[in-house]
Amino acid sequence: MKLLPVAPLLLLVLTTLEARPKPAALKCRTGPLDIVFVIDSSRSVRPFEFETMRRFMIDIIGNLDVGPNATRVGVIQYSSQVQNIFSLKTFFTREDMEKAINSIVPLAQGTMTGLAIQYTMNVAFTVQEGARPPHKKIPRIAIVVTDGRPQDRVTEVATQARDAGIEIYAVGIQRADMTSLRAMASPPLEEHVFLVESFELIRQFGKQFQDKLCGVDMCVERDHGCQHSCVSTPGSFYCECNPGYQLNADRKTCSPIDACADGRHGCEHQCVSARGSYSCRCRAGYYLNQDKRTCSMIDYCSFGNHSCQHECVSIPSGHRCRCHRGFTLQPDGSSCRATDLCNGVDHGCKFKCVTSEGSYHCVCPEGQQLQADGKGCSRCGAGHVDLVMVIDGSKSVRPQNFELVKQFVNRIVDLLEVSPQGTRVGLVQYSSRVRTEFPLNKYHSADEIKEAVMKVEYMEKGTMTGLALKHMVEHSFSELEGARPLSHNVPRIGLVFTDGRSQDDISEWARRAKESGIVMFAVGVGKAVEEELRAIASEPVEQHFSYSADFTTMTHLVENFKLNICPEEGRGETEIRSPCECEALVQFQTNTVAILQSLTERNILWVLRGRTGAQSSPQLWGAASKLLPGEAQGLAAGMGGGDG
Repeated sequence: MKLLPVAPLLLLVLTTLEARPKPAALKCRTGPLDIVFVIDSSRSVRPFEFETMRRFMIDIIGNLDVGPNATRVGVIQYSSQVQNIFSLKTFFTREDMEKAINSIVPLAQGTMTGLAIQYTMNVAFTVQEGARPPHKKIPRIAIVVTDGRPQDRVTEVATQARDAGIEIYAVGIQRADMTSLRAMASPPLEEHVFLVESFELIRQFGKQFQDKLCGVDMCVERDHGCQHSCVSTPGSFYCECNPGYQLNADRKTCSPIDACADGRHGCEHQCVSARGSYSCRCRAGYYLNQDKRTCSMIDYCSFGNHSCQHECVSIPSGHRCRCHRGFTLQPDGSSCRATDLCNGVDHGCKFKCVTSEGSYHCVCPEGQQLQADGKGCSRCGAGHVDLVMVIDGSKSVRPQNFELVKQFVNRIVDLLEVSPQGTRVGLVQYSSRVRTEFPLNKYHSADEIKEAVMKVEYMEKGTMTGLALKHMVEHSFSELEGARPLSHNVPRIGLVFTDGRSQDDISEWARRAKESGIVMFAVGVGKAVEEELRAIASEPVEQHFSYSADFTTMTHLVENFKLNICPEEGRGETEIRSPCECEALVQFQTNTVAILQSLTERNILWVLRGRTGAQSSPQLWGAASKLLPGEAQGLAAGMGGGDG
């Protein structure tokens, strides 16, 4: 900040300083200033001398144009410490300032002038204490009045204060040290350093000092053109706008401040600007919440006049009716009619409900029969398997959908005849890592398995399907975890469930799984990649992979497994029939008698001798095919059906 440009108006010699008459066309009036009086109240200042200093300040203030947009005044006193009497933002009338000055109680201690200047720079002239911001270009003036030599260093701190834009006037009285006065004052020193011989002359000096702060009121003397208000500065002026308005580019006219334009209003819907302020407004169908920022939709359904048969849904324009799943909204917009009875009633079907005209019925998967109650299905009792289900627990599945996956697993368990000697079930969950929830030999009944499935906790991380396949091949189908030896001829089935693209390679371990004899099924939901599903699935691929676009509709995939997951050929070691069983002997005898009768009737004993080269009778082998596999082989050997 530059020094106060009124300095050229100062008289060169204080003793001859007199108020000069001004041209009649000019009015002596101070422009806006920020003035801080720094008053010495050390013990060397006697009481009557301090009273003279009070009058010095009051006389100067009395001729200033004080106010929030004009000159602001602050007062501090110092001795060994600094005391703020009032700051630049405290008072804006001469009466209040005079009353505060008359109430000052002197400190009567040492003379720390450097400390006082430091306080003036760091505190008194801050925006927080009422000083106008630097860009306003309001002169900052400090008037230091002292009667003695400082007890601390003033040169360095005074230089810092001047560099910060503070114009310092140093006024010494009687015993004041001229060297110290010159060290603290602003240049030119002849215009900023004054030595008054006695306290009696300080008031007379004050009246003359006023002329240094006097300038022409440019707002009065010129046609300023300001739309709202004009602020005079020494030798110039500038325009200001009323609160809520901003100065236009022409620096004269004003426009309302658009408080919504900066985007910081926080209104959820609409911001309405009004003279520097703003208010929030909601769109039609919404009301403003108590925070005056956010909006909530009006709940028209709560009015109780909607007449909807099933559900009422509020919308911004009012409300609409909605029917439960399986029902269709009728033309009247209120009533509902069932379109899919399976979705509209508690059908209780164990496997699947099929809607027919005005009714419904339950069906079972291929290879199973509907039970007498018309709802349940016979379980997969024709064969036993070792089944390991590998389910996706990645973050993309989401907790609510993971619960649906567990229900899907239990629907499959419902198809199985679970027992230690029958079907065994294991469960593996994977995300960024793999975790065996329970191995094949952990539970021995469907109810135990279903209960354990519902207790499985969701992992919620990445999708490492390849790592899960590796874990399944190396661990899940090991005898240590309950898989039966390959020599027992129990089919091994792996079912992999996923909802997205794997983050690692699956091809190697998908191939190893199938090469190790595991029949692989792949189930995909949502964003699952068909190419990966096909790579996992066994041949024929179309029978071993399934896809559903939505978790809520994937239960129909259970039907796709049908007898593939319950193969009739899958017999455990306990399923091989003994030829000594009574039922087997009776069947053997019956079939044997039938064959002998056929041989007698056809007279084909000649064929049995096997020496004529004649071909065997089709009727013979047709009858023999009715025997059990082991019985047919024994009969053929006994009849010489080989090379003999």
